[in-house]
Amino acid sequence: MSENHSGESACLLEVRGLTKIFGTLKACDGVDLTVGKGEIHALLGENGAGKSTLVKMLFGSLQPNSGEIRWDGQPVRIANPHVARKLGIGMVFQHFSLFDALTAAENIALSLDDDTPIATIAAKAKALAYSYGLPLDPYSLVGDLSVGERQRIEIIRCLLQTPELIILDEPTSVLTPQEADKLFETLERLRSEGKSILYISHRLEEVKRMCSRATVLRHGKVVGHCDPREETASSLARMMVGSEVKTATRTPVSLEGAAELLSVCGLSRKPAGPFSTPLKNIWLNVKGGEILGIAGVAGNGQGELFEALSGEAQQASADVVRIRGQNAGRLSITGRRLLGAAFVPEERLGHGAAPNMTLSENLLLSRHATDRKAYLGSGGVVRTSVIAAAAQRIIKIMDVRKSAPDPEAASLSGGNLQKFIIGRELDRRPSVMVVNQPTWGVDAGAAAHIRQALIELARSGSAVLVISQDLDELFEISDAIAVMHNGELSAPIPAAEATREQIGLLMGGADTSAPAAEQPALASVAGGRA
Repeated sequence: MSENHSGESACLLEVRGLTKIFGTLKACDGVDLTVGKGEIHALLGENGAGKSTLVKMLFGSLQPNSGEIRWDGQPVRIANPHVARKLGIGMVFQHFSLFDALTAAENIALSLDDDTPIATIAAKAKALAYSYGLPLDPYSLVGDLSVGERQRIEIIRCLLQTPELIILDEPTSVLTPQEADKLFETLERLRSEGKSILYISHRLEEVKRMCSRATVLRHGKVVGHCDPREETASSLARMMVGSEVKTATRTPVSLEGAAELLSVCGLSRKPAGPFSTPLKNIWLNVKGGEILGIAGVAGNGQGELFEALSGEAQQASADVVRIRGQNAGRLSITGRRLLGAAFVPEERLGHGAAPNMTLSENLLLSRHATDRKAYLGSGGVVRTSVIAAAAQRIIKIMDVRKSAPDPEAASLSGGNLQKFIIGRELDRRPSVMVVNQPTWGVDAGAAAHIRQALIELARSGSAVLVISQDLDELFEISDAIAVMHNGELSAPIPAAEATREQIGLLMGGADTSAPAAEQPALASVAGGRA
């Protein structure tokens, strides 16, 4: 457990006693860390352990209250990200810093410290993306891209700055297994070239695969160092949370006679933008008591499907989407919520929560209509005490770690904000719940908690639809799995009968082109539901 690295390469980065205080909270408390040249070093910890605060200090986005940072043996003060980049530190944040109205190339240009023409940047970005197996159209508008595609921009933007140390905060959380494998090849190549990588991830198997050393944080303090290759995923998780981590359990359930609470009948949708994916004749049914998982490579229409289900994009015909037996295709988000539906988008900051509003204010934004009698008094007066109590109830149940009683959403770590948003919707006990990437960037313990909560919601009689790029997650919680490819949805396959190879083939485009009239036959062949 000691951090002896004798015999290893020379030290590139050394942190001594780094401390950061927010109010009465010590987000980082005397943290010590060393990263060698040519090393991939894991930084582990549960949500709120202090990982993001630490790396923001290393990148100059935050200033420490005390402690020292040494770069290549010399003490340095990293006053801002410009200084960090000049030193040779690059970072890919968990929450992307991209402008929706700009192209990928224009976003990359904003982070560069020279006046390189956009055409040159676009050409370099495209060539670098191709060489690393991370497909990227430099002229695509960011607002039209999926989260996975935006992640690629962040990674390429960082690599174009030729850093000596690359900080990656949950880099694979929105990548497919194939994309993640390509990224790992890239990281190994960078390591062989002498580059150093500080790697933050809750996916412990990939930490074991990629990293030779790990530093573990808990409640802002370093609680251990280890070689993750000599640990199991369970022992690493135990170091992170201080106790055994339970996994979600799902018992088979009979859906015979259960009502269809969410139905989509022949949904087609033209692309909303030049780089959006059109939806093509989608049919699906989710019964009360059931979890339907939707798999697929990023950018194949999952975001567009979520918008159509949530009411962000309304349909031409009201009967295209039905919620609890009622036509909902022409209803707004609020109208669908009033029918008993709840929605969790994949992008939590800015989409799932307003960044500069407090947690209780965000709760009011999402539930002012469904909980009007409880939250609003006569004349529309806001009952702040009732809302605050509800927010605190959610915070307690979901174990949301925070630096103030009612902080702004942007101040939370990504995983803690995700726990609050999921808890906010679960707290309503909705009849229908649609979730896009439920455990993106969430630690093992919190992910198990969220997955178990979704299972229990379904088993209580609700219909749950989960869109996820994490196949392990889908196999763990789903009763049936369908696949999105190029805007089309495959017939659902019972999870007990599906294999990863079969789902992988569907993700690549196999068997998704059958017309809607043949869907029941396909489902029957696959052992699907009637």
